[in-house]
Amino acid sequence: MAIDYHAGPDDYRAYLQRLQPGDRLLLQPGDYHHGLPLHRLSGEAGQPIVIAAANSAAPPRFIARPRANTLSLVDVRHISVRDLELDGQNLPVDAVKAEGHSRFADFITLERLHIHDHAASQQNVGISTKCPAYGWEIRDNRIERVGTGMYLGDSDGSDAFIGGRIEGNRITHTLGYSLQIKHQKSRPAEFSGRHDTLIRYNIFSKQGSLPGPQARPNVLLGHFPLSGAGSEDRYLIQGNLFAHNSSEALLQAEGRIALYDNLFVNGNGDAIHIQPHNDVPRDMAIFSNTVLSSGTGIQVRSTGGTAYRQRVVGNLVVAAQPLQGGATSHNQTLAYRAACLDVHPAELNRCLLAGSRPPPRLPSELARELAAYPEWNPATASYGARIPAGLLLTLDKAGP
Repeated sequence: MAIDYHAGPDDYRAYLQRLQPGDRLLLQPGDYHHGLPLHRLSGEAGQPIVIAAANSAAPPRFIARPRANTLSLVDVRHISVRDLELDGQNLPVDAVKAEGHSRFADFITLERLHIHDHAASQQNVGISTKCPAYGWEIRDNRIERVGTGMYLGDSDGSDAFIGGRIEGNRITHTLGYSLQIKHQKSRPAEFSGRHDTLIRYNIFSKQGSLPGPQARPNVLLGHFPLSGAGSEDRYLIQGNLFAHNSSEALLQAEGRIALYDNLFVNGNGDAIHIQPHNDVPRDMAIFSNTVLSSGTGIQVRSTGGTAYRQRVVGNLVVAAQPLQGGATSHNQTLAYRAACLDVHPAELNRCLLAGSRPPPRLPSELARELAAYPEWNPATASYGARIPAGLLLTLDKAGP
C-alpha cells in the first residue's frame, strides 16, 4: 500500500531510501540545505514515486551546495518531482542532473519547479541529462538566470534523450542556450520504432542577453541516429514563443523536424536557421509559423541534395530577408515592422497584417496533408501561426 510521508528540512533525507512505488514524500515549507539525491529508486508505471511540496503555494526552497548538484538522479525510473524551488546562489553546480555515472534515468517528471540563479558560467544548467534518459516529461517549470536552461544528452552524441515531452516551460535570461538537445550517434535496439520528442507551449526568451563568446541560439536541436533504432524520430515543435537574441538565431536545427504554429520575434537579427551542425537537415515541414525578424526570417541550408523533403509552407514572415532556401509555397512575406516587436503574442498576427490584405486559407488538399501533425486543425488553416491556448496559458501563468 502506498504511503504518504511528511518531512521537513531536518529529517527529509531519512525517508528517501524508504520510498516504494506510489509513495509520496511531502515536504514542508522552509530552506533545505542538503540537496535532494534520488539514487537507485524505482516507481512503476501508474505508480510513480512522488517528491513534492506539501503545500504547492509554499514551495520548499533547496539551496545549492558547493560541488554537488542539487537534485541528483542516479539509476531511477518513474519518479515525479514537483512544486519545489531550486536556488543556485550562483554556485558552479546544476539544479537538476541525471548524473554521468548513472546507467539510466527513465520516466522522470519535473513539474512546476522554479529554478533560478545557476549562472556562475554557461556550463551551469537548470536541467541536465548525462546518461540515457527515456520518457521524460518537463512541464510548467520556470527557469531563469541560469547558464543554460536545459542541456539534454551528452556533448559527444552519447547518452541519448529519447521520447521526451517539454511543455509549458518559461525559460528566460540564460547566458547560453535556453534549450539544447544534443545529436545522437546511436541508440540501443530496445528503443527501435519511432519516439518523437514534443516541444510545445514553451517560452524561450533571451531578451536582455549580451553578445559575446557565450552567445548561443535560444534553442539548438541536434540530429537523431543516422541509421538503426531512432533514425525515424522527429522533433515536433508546436506553439512556442521564441523571443529575442542579440547575436544568434532564435532556433537552429538539423535532422527531422515538424515546426508549426510557433511565434518568432527578434528585433536584433535572424529567426530560424535550418543548417548542418553535426550532420545535415533531413526531412522537415515548416508551416503555419509567424516570424518577425530584423534579419533573415527562415533560412534552410542543406547539403543533403534531393534526398530529403524540406518544405516551407503557409508561414507569415515579416523580415528584412523573409525566406532563403527550402521548397517554399503559400507563404506570405512582408517588409520588417519594428512597431510590432512589443505587442502581446496574441495580437502579433493582427499587428503584422495591419493595412495588408488578409491572407487566404491554405488549399484544402495541403491543409488535409498537414492535419497529420498533432493538434493542427485544417478547419482554421491560414497563413501564420494559430496561437494555441496552451501557449496563452504559459503566458498567463508566468507573465509576458
